[in-house]
Amino acid sequence: MSSTNNIKNEEVIDQATTGKMTSYSFTFFVSNFIMVSYGLGIFYFYEVEIGLAVTLVALSNAIFAIWNMFNDPLLGYLTDKPLRWTKKYGLRAPWIIISVIPTIICFFLLFIPPDVDPKTNPWPIFWYMVIMTCLFDTFYSLFQNHFSGGFANQFRSDDERRKASMISQIIGVMGSLATGIVFPLTIIYGDKSSFVLAGFVSLIIMSICVLIFLPGIRESQDTIDRYLEGFKKKNDITFWRMMKIALKKKNFMLSLTAYSLYVLSYTLNQASMIYFIKDILEMDLTVAIYTSISFIVASVLSMPLWVKFAKKFGHVTTYALGLFLMGVAYIPYLWITTLTEAIIFSFTSGIAYGCFNIMIMPIVSDCYDEVTVEVGKHQEATLLGIRNFFFRLTLIFQGFIIAWVHITTAYNPDPLATQTPLAIWGIRVHMALIPAICLFIGSFVIFVWYDLKGEKKIAIRKRLNELGL
Repeated sequence: MSSTNNIKNEEVIDQATTGKMTSYSFTFFVSNFIMVSYGLGIFYFYEVEIGLAVTLVALSNAIFAIWNMFNDPLLGYLTDKPLRWTKKYGLRAPWIIISVIPTIICFFLLFIPPDVDPKTNPWPIFWYMVIMTCLFDTFYSLFQNHFSGGFANQFRSDDERRKASMISQIIGVMGSLATGIVFPLTIIYGDKSSFVLAGFVSLIIMSICVLIFLPGIRESQDTIDRYLEGFKKKNDITFWRMMKIALKKKNFMLSLTAYSLYVLSYTLNQASMIYFIKDILEMDLTVAIYTSISFIVASVLSMPLWVKFAKKFGHVTTYALGLFLMGVAYIPYLWITTLTEAIIFSFTSGIAYGCFNIMIMPIVSDCYDEVTVEVGKHQEATLLGIRNFFFRLTLIFQGFIIAWVHITTAYNPDPLATQTPLAIWGIRVHMALIPAICLFIGSFVIFVWYDLKGEKKIAIRKRLNELGL
């Protein structure tokens, strides 16, 4: 029986082509490449390769996260309104172009800290890390707010959103795969310059992707008119009023909670991967290519099947199931000791990831639609900024979880050290146990309380069409 989430007879304006969806999806490639690279390399780079005390790395991470919490929603709010260029160039596309180049440049500069002794004079390195991560985040937040926030208005129907989500997630995981190839092929334990090379190669790859996604982010005149329609009818809504409206929406908050738990689990797992390969498998980082390929192949092959599953059983069921399956897929990392096991369980993780990831944009777009109906205009960049306010809390938790585990288990930051059994167990805890628990909680939250489906969702979609939004 088809899910009522597959809304029929809705007015669909300006159907997007597959080519547009594909081009647009390279924004997800750039985003995934950046965030997986950041999660995989930055904490390890500053703690182990640079030699900065883990407490200072965690503190820098916390300052960056706090900056990010306030930076994201304010940037979203301040740029989520028409300007002189909007009628001609669109609301989202100009901001995407303005922000993406500084984002990838700042990312590269993170790997070139001051050349001083971190033991006798750590503060130049610490403050460089703080300043560069905050600059990087400012531009990345602007980029993410507008390419992700624009998805709901670029792709309007359930069918479009499922298809565009599948394409964007397939291309997005290709960005993750690119990270899983570039960094292992260039990084050498104990060689700081190899990280600079990895950053430079990353900069080139992402610059090429910018050229590819330029046609896709272009907003049609119909899309621009829908943005402008709401601003003709409604007065400005203050940031705090917008925050209050969003936080009072149950489904918005439930999806935010579940996704925040996912972000914490995923970033913990990714940040732990280099420790896992170096200290548990005791192998060169190049083996990450095999686990990455296994994960990506499983994700890409499974996504079309999960799209069909979602069409039959609904977005909400698929989203909750994906969270649960990802939690199950992380558990084996509590005992894996061989590369063969790692490749096998990377494959199962990829299948679970495909189930969850294919539903991220449809679920968040539905939540945005619900808020848009109430406020009478599109404010997706503001809403994404508010979501990111809470997501960034996870970065504080991630940094302090790893730092706390490393301190309590006496992890040795020497890149050539052999770790004790207790330190090995600590890596497994922040790589598998804590992430799995987070995902199980997120799955329960969505399955039990989230109700933006069926007739309720149909009514919201009809109201959007009535308002010309």
